[in-house]
Amino acid sequence: MLNHIQTTPSSRVRPPKEKKLTEYPSNFFEDPRLTEANTLVPVSLQIPPKRKRNFLLLQGLMGPFFQSIGRALKKRGHNVWKINFNGGDELFWRLTGGIAFRSNYGTWPAFLGHVLQKHHITDVLLFGDCRELHRQAILICREMNIAVHVFEEGYIRPDWVTLELGGVNGNSTLPKDPNWYYQRASQLPPAAPHEPVPSSFRRRALEGIAYNAATILLKWRFPHWTDYRPWPPLVEGIGWLRRLCRRKKAQKRSLELIEWLVEGPKPYMLLPLQLDADAQLRLHSSYSGVAEVITEVLVSFAKHAPLEMRLVIKEHPLDNGVQDWKKLVHRLAAAHGVSNRIDYVELGDIAKLVRHAQGVVTVNSTTGTLALAHNVPVITLGHAIYDMLGLTAQSSLKTFWHAPQPPDPIIFAAFRRVLIDQCLIPGGFFSEEGLEKLTISTISRLENYPNSANFPSDQL
Repeated sequence: MLNHIQTTPSSRVRPPKEKKLTEYPSNFFEDPRLTEANTLVPVSLQIPPKRKRNFLLLQGLMGPFFQSIGRALKKRGHNVWKINFNGGDELFWRLTGGIAFRSNYGTWPAFLGHVLQKHHITDVLLFGDCRELHRQAILICREMNIAVHVFEEGYIRPDWVTLELGGVNGNSTLPKDPNWYYQRASQLPPAAPHEPVPSSFRRRALEGIAYNAATILLKWRFPHWTDYRPWPPLVEGIGWLRRLCRRKKAQKRSLELIEWLVEGPKPYMLLPLQLDADAQLRLHSSYSGVAEVITEVLVSFAKHAPLEMRLVIKEHPLDNGVQDWKKLVHRLAAAHGVSNRIDYVELGDIAKLVRHAQGVVTVNSTTGTLALAHNVPVITLGHAIYDMLGLTAQSSLKTFWHAPQPPDPIIFAAFRRVLIDQCLIPGGFFSEEGLEKLTISTISRLENYPNSANFPSDQL
């Protein structure tokens, strides 16, 4: 049943007991004697960089990440500027070099071109390559032979961040050939085992609220700013506050439900929801948003899945609460006669749900790679960097319900090793420890990037 344990008397919950799960060699290309600190190229403030460069930062994630990167680059002797598009951007940029873009969007290409030429920019940094202003910026930089470094949530979870030249996900230049990854990984030195960093939902929520509040209060200063997300900042801020207030009860409810699911006799498939504003979902799939994904997957499950199977729908941990996905799931499940086989999980350990799932259905979420790391079958409904023969199901969703095929663990290990070499950096956004690690990792990667066609020849 939906939210299977509503009031959940404790007598109905079996004590948590982890099942023994087979370990698969996702660490096949690792050396346990190494540490990430030793394998990162060290950044010593006493040793100047090989060349000083001129960095321009566009929009980052809500919070202090880009300010941390800017400060570190300045300490290394590089020149740094940042274009701010709204009050939230300005709030989280307390350094010199801030440039306010206050005009209408039609002037953006000329404005950016002027900044790039005036400051002799060599490198542009931005978070997310699907925002319209960023898409235009990438095209302009390509014409001017300027390197563009794109940040995104990590291809591999948890505690990784993607930093890739030119574009990410559907815009990545990485191939979809499993043999290429195996050959490339075989030529690389072993990687260090990954070390986790803490992450705080409270910090993430408060940073989002502060960013949106500043955007509202400084609207007079940026009259032409239109948020790339589908909701006004005030609506999103209220959503975050509501989630914070309800979080304690939701955590208890979710913990009990997850324990019931993983200890129960019924197999389940997992649908991890992405953010409704996620451009990777909207631009790299045929879906217009999360509601359409939920509808298609739930209807297919009702029609084609085995009767003994359950479908678990997991809310995204950073969902702002503006849309009531739980209510939508309730309504659809009732309409299709599967209310007793659908579970909606608000919070909780996604890794635990993944490990015990019969399979994972996703558009292009990074939960897909988390599942692959645990040898759990995955099917993608959109364009994903990890969607390739040997890793994900190449069948229809109708077939996947009955015959989910596990990935090849060696191919995934090779895929993971190549990503760490080319476009993954360790760290996190939502704790001081994670942010410090991420900043050091970013500077190391930027200053020691392998040769790339995206770099002008005089920079190599």
